[in-house]
Amino acid sequence: MTYAEDVALDDLVTISGGGTPSTSKPEYFTGTIPWVSPKDMKFWEIVTSQDKITEDAVANSTAKLIEPGAVLVVIRSGVLKHSLPVAINRVPVTVNQDLKALRCGERILPEFLARYLQANAQNILTNVRGTTADNIPTESLRQLRLSLPPLSEQKRIAEILDQAESLRAKRRAALALLDELTQSIFFDMFGDPRKRIASEGIDFGTVVDEFRYGTSNKSGANGFPALRIPNVIGASIDCSELKLVQVDDAEFSRLRLLHGDVLFVRTNGNPDNVGRCAVFEQNLLVDSGYDPEEFIYASYLIRARLKSSVLPIFIRELMLTSEGRKNTRATAKTSAGQYNINTHGLGSLPIFVPPIYLQQKFVDRVQVVYGLKAVLGKFESEQNQLFASLQHRAFRGEL
Repeated sequence: MTYAEDVALDDLVTISGGGTPSTSKPEYFTGTIPWVSPKDMKFWEIVTSQDKITEDAVANSTAKLIEPGAVLVVIRSGVLKHSLPVAINRVPVTVNQDLKALRCGERILPEFLARYLQANAQNILTNVRGTTADNIPTESLRQLRLSLPPLSEQKRIAEILDQAESLRAKRRAALALLDELTQSIFFDMFGDPRKRIASEGIDFGTVVDEFRYGTSNKSGANGFPALRIPNVIGASIDCSELKLVQVDDAEFSRLRLLHGDVLFVRTNGNPDNVGRCAVFEQNLLVDSGYDPEEFIYASYLIRARLKSSVLPIFIRELMLTSEGRKNTRATAKTSAGQYNINTHGLGSLPIFVPPIYLQQKFVDRVQVVYGLKAVLGKFESEQNQLFASLQHRAFRGEL
């Protein structure tokens, strides 16, 4: 396929920014007009937002109305360290100053442009600058060059990628439903955690043999596989980015992970991530390339080694309930923009402990669900790789 000569984005779109209505007038935030910020940019199409403003707010601020069909791009946010949120508004919206709206001219379709930006996110993010916040200079967007096919070809490419994305979205939805199923099983077997804790609550520390922080040694070319914050995600252990850390025999003996240990994230810039946990299960690490008997963990994690009266997976799922998350957030302290929880805070978390036979029955059911999640997760990873390859081919004219 023959592409036109490279074109600067500035020649194809009109770029406009946003703003924040005066917060001294709370009545400005009681309207029906979507006011989009980075927290709303989790969807490919924007039809609403968490915050909404009035017509008076639009008239008296830089948050001007953007007609449907613009490409919205986050240009200032901490998420720019690893991703570039892009979306298309399908209803009239306003945006705050952390976003730019790219209104397409006659030569380019918004669906094509949005996919192009998504496919070239890593290149665009090389322009991120850090001052008071990570940001992409508007000028770097204007100077972005792209090979522009005819409108008919743009439409074809966008439709192919939309279909591929639809399959990925269905897979993500299936995984989310399995998460809901696990919580439903918990409530079905044990009732409302808040009520159970109120009537029979005990401190988590009473069922823990030992809390211990991990190693602060730096990673290197040699050593033992050490789990870090990125490895404790999705209520499971992710071994895709393991680091090696050298420790002496005594420290290895103290920090060696055993099957059933529960790992907690003790510090993070996001309060929702503090206290997230996962169970160390050796059978899930056989494909990691390392001996499951030789894993240790880093200092931003806390290990809880439990007593026999409580099962690790029951504790994990209790901590994942809304009550468990609420109690964990309440225990976290903040310092220099970081939220932290220590062993004392963890030990004081309120829990309840049902009979061990009921815990085991629950664990048996949950393990079936997590087995399904593992299968779907593997397919999702393969789909993501295929989608990335499809994007690459699409914008090289190889579809």
